[in-house]
Amino acid sequence: MKPITSHLYFWVLLAILAGGIFGHFDPVHAVKLKPLGDGFIALVKMMIGPIIFCTVVLGVAGAGDMKKVGRVGGKALIYFEAVSTLALIIGLIVMNVLKPGDGFNVNPASLDPKAVADYARAGAEQNTTDFLLHLIPRTFTDAFTGSGDLLQVLLVAVLFGYAMTRMGSAGEHVHRFIEGCSHIFLAMMNVIMKVAPLGAGGAMSFTIGKYGIGALRPLAFLMGSFYLTCVTFVLLVLGGIAAWNGFSIFRFLAYIKDELFTVLGTSSSETALVPLMHKLEKLGCSKSVVGLVVPAGYSFNLDGTNIYITMAALFVAQALNIHLSLTQQLSLLGVAMLTSKGASGVTGAGFVTLAATLAVVPSVPAAGLALILGIDRFMSEARSLTNFVGNGVATIVVSRWERELDSEKLRQELSGK
Repeated sequence: MKPITSHLYFWVLLAILAGGIFGHFDPVHAVKLKPLGDGFIALVKMMIGPIIFCTVVLGVAGAGDMKKVGRVGGKALIYFEAVSTLALIIGLIVMNVLKPGDGFNVNPASLDPKAVADYARAGAEQNTTDFLLHLIPRTFTDAFTGSGDLLQVLLVAVLFGYAMTRMGSAGEHVHRFIEGCSHIFLAMMNVIMKVAPLGAGGAMSFTIGKYGIGALRPLAFLMGSFYLTCVTFVLLVLGGIAAWNGFSIFRFLAYIKDELFTVLGTSSSETALVPLMHKLEKLGCSKSVVGLVVPAGYSFNLDGTNIYITMAALFVAQALNIHLSLTQQLSLLGVAMLTSKGASGVTGAGFVTLAATLAVVPSVPAAGLALILGIDRFMSEARSLTNFVGNGVATIVVSRWERELDSEKLRQELSGK
């Protein structure tokens, strides 16, 4: 058995703890470590586009025909919509039962709308037509150098893979080239992941140094409610789905612990996207299913973001003593189902989608978002972790539906054999 010091998760966890302690006792210098976290995330994002492109192209080529690609995509979207809607409903129920915003009695006139003006403006600009048009990059290379939206990369990769398979034997040279590039990009990612502890530690130092642990106290009830809801969702909902499909959610969480700690430290599920895809293939999921489901899940299967949107929106209403009828709450839930789909590739995505969701309930002022602006960064960890685990479970489930899951390999890998 390998010593614990040889595992990445040990050093990432140690860096997170050290960063938190440093941020608490020396906040002035701790905030200066922000470039470490930003630099690591930038390095990872630099590699995501090319790796996703190669993986999806090879996946489409491995599928053999577009009918299978469409079938896998259709099954994935059905799963995403069902589980995401369940996440929204759970968030709604928790807020109506616990009501963490009750008793805050915030005066709407005391809120500073300028603090959230940029998020509110971006939220108001979101609509279905723009979202659909945004899927099409202006140029082929813009999908990799523009907004960083994975759906653009996915579209280009599916078209490229389809065209390559139509070429028959003439496309084999390109197939081998893409396969070689894929190995190189993955090797580069393995090198980058070795500095994950530095990135995670720097990000945590900045967060605690800038906002301070004391900033958590006034809104601790909301944070506690949100974390509890995310944990309940992962263990009961995703755990139930996992059990129904023949594996344990606890063993799956243990299997991806390295990636979970990386996400925890950086508050970004993208930092562990590529390692997750690699581990899902090791678990017995086919390359074609992994290549299609995981990138799509980063835009359509945001369970943690959905829980956050409903809980944060209702918290603002409760804190401002604004009563929302059941009809208004259901309307908010319906809009959240749409706005959350455009969250990937948007800076401050959680806040932007929250602002777009609140727009459907005029009685709740967008300036109310200022109430949770300070703790949003602290809730992003649970949001990212829940999204991350949800996409891993979704890929295994869709692979099983497609009968492209090696169940024996899954059992052996999760049992440590």
